[in-house]
Amino acid sequence: MRTIIVGGVAGGMSAATRLRRLDEARDIVVFERGPYVSYANCGLPYYVGGVIRDRSSLLLQTPQSLASRFRLDVRTGHEVLDADAARRTVTVLDLASGETSTEGYDELILAVGASAREAAGHPGIPTHTLRTVEDVDAIGRLVDAAADNASALVVGGGFIGLEAVENLVRRGLHVTLVQRGPHLLSPLDPEMVAPLEARLRGHGVEVRTGVTIDTVDDGVVLLDDGSALRPDFIVDASGVVPSVDLAQTAGVALGPTGGIAVDARNRTSDPHIYAVGDGVEKVDALSGQEALVTMAGLANRHGRSVADVIAGHDERNTPALGTAIVSVFDSVAAKVGWSERQLVSAGREHRVIHTHPTSHATYYPGAQPMSMKLLVDPASDAILGAQIVGGEGVDKRIDVIAVAMAGGITASALARLELAYAPQFGSAKDPVNQLGYVADNLRAGTTSAIQWHELDATLAAGATLVDVRSAGEHAAGAIPGAVNIPVDELRARLAELPAGPVVVHCQVGQRGHTAARILAQLGYGVVNLDGGYRTWAAGAAIREREAVAA
Repeated sequence: MRTIIVGGVAGGMSAATRLRRLDEARDIVVFERGPYVSYANCGLPYYVGGVIRDRSSLLLQTPQSLASRFRLDVRTGHEVLDADAARRTVTVLDLASGETSTEGYDELILAVGASAREAAGHPGIPTHTLRTVEDVDAIGRLVDAAADNASALVVGGGFIGLEAVENLVRRGLHVTLVQRGPHLLSPLDPEMVAPLEARLRGHGVEVRTGVTIDTVDDGVVLLDDGSALRPDFIVDASGVVPSVDLAQTAGVALGPTGGIAVDARNRTSDPHIYAVGDGVEKVDALSGQEALVTMAGLANRHGRSVADVIAGHDERNTPALGTAIVSVFDSVAAKVGWSERQLVSAGREHRVIHTHPTSHATYYPGAQPMSMKLLVDPASDAILGAQIVGGEGVDKRIDVIAVAMAGGITASALARLELAYAPQFGSAKDPVNQLGYVADNLRAGTTSAIQWHELDATLAAGATLVDVRSAGEHAAGAIPGAVNIPVDELRARLAELPAGPVVVHCQVGQRGHTAARILAQLGYGVVNLDGGYRTWAAGAAIREREAVAA
């Protein structure tokens, strides 16, 4: 039996090595167009920034090492031009010699990944993506040759774009970041991203949202807001699209997203052709519909699973949650599942929870703040998504929530998870447990809350806003129109509250909850402003900027 794999790196090489472990007799051939078949593409930005100093550490395997350990026939510098599904053959071009050959297969695995959304190349300005070893070599040469006052333009404020920005700044460049959408990291909601944007600006990055490149001519970049930039080079991180040309030559079906359609066993519409990686549709865990989820973990996992299927095992993919994480200087942002924006767009009922805990017990030195957002189905209490921004401890909290979602643990049940605790690692009431407490209070009707973007309408309808923080906190920054009655004085100052509904808020929501419970038990119609002043201020900053831009 002969299996041909087109494309290396995550999906292709995971499939090849797993298949060899399961079948010693099989003939396994891997064709890779580029010069490197196995490299740490997620580490590439950090090589540019000098965090990873040894270039060879990015090159995980070579054709020689793969042949020695796994008896794989790996041919770099070979491009598969087309596939004939009827004859079960592929046409291969040797890029060095220019010769073509026809290779037969019993199974064909397409692991060709995705391509840059927009073709790189602007007149008078060197432009590169940040996806391959060749890309980082080219960018590295530009950085090494740059003058002291050199500047770079990064197009795209997603995960790769932010990593590029951080590492270019680390190398001493002045960086402008241009993002088409209204805020960076579009998988997250605006109030969660605001602190990250502030952190970028604090490191000297010029963040330009809601703008795109209009024209590039003679070294000048003209943005569609009329402003002009003169960067020394451009890093194009504007996103990717599935690479499907080869699949189309084979006649396999594409799905509604434009990616290659596969079933739970990674089989395409042709029974002898399989596909894995960024160019392939996944099943969204929340909607059950096709989605493009370009994550290295999924590519590796599906590469392994397709090898199991070809070897005769009963293996099926699980739906994708889209768990992701990125660092931005000394901040970390992570997400899993859907955002509030996605839920609103889909018309799906949801409940939102914001909390602002610390990474570990505050009495132990070094505790760092984090902002957490949980999205919950109000009918079933199922977790629909989560977002966390902070520093230390963000990674393990998002992973706990991702496991909870995969295991069907409800939002309220997060309160009952027994998580490792010592003061240098967490709190006796872990931040994940705290999300569960809030979720349980909302589910049971113990308290009611509104979101930061609902406050204006609630006040316009006649509610009174009461700030239950201290007088000093109120003086340092307040929501317009708020009456300041500290929570410890609330019972004694009830006469100052006008008749009608009341919205209470504190800094992060906890004292607001206490105030809401006091007033509710005294007969007031009261809701707590979810996430408190901190969440409101973050959201208001984004909203104000959007209004100015409009």
